[in-house]
Order: sequence, then structure tokens, then C-alpha cells
Amino acid sequence: MPKHEFSVDMTCEGCSNAVTRVLNKLGGVQFEIDLPNKKVFIESEHSVDTLQETLRKTGKTVTYLGPS
Repeated sequence: MPKHEFSVDMTCEGCSNAVTRVLNKLGGVQFEIDLPNKKVFIESEHSVDTLQETLRKTGKTVTYLGPS
């Protein structure tokens, strides 16, 4: 499965919990959250646009950093 790296402006556990919620709701993803470095690594067949749009539902600033 393709793996993607995103920068997400997360500052606390609540932020990372919001990311977890939206990604679990989307489904078909395996992910890892690196809160100290404000990064989310996602393995998924979903398009980058879909993943980015989903992450933006948290209300956080999201930047696609590329394949990881």
C-alpha cells in the first residue's frame, strides 16, 4: 500500500485524537501519528486528495509532504 507523509498542525492529544477519529471514519487506512513533530504517516489506497481533505476535517492546517 502506498505510504504518505503529511504535516498537520497538532498541538496536543486532543488534536491527534481528532486525526485518529477522521481517519478511522474514512476507513481503509493504517496510520501513525508523530505528535512532537506534527506529522501523520498514512498507508492507504485512497488518493492523496482524499486523505488531505479528510485530515482537513479536523480544522487543522494540513500539508502533503510526499511519499514516505
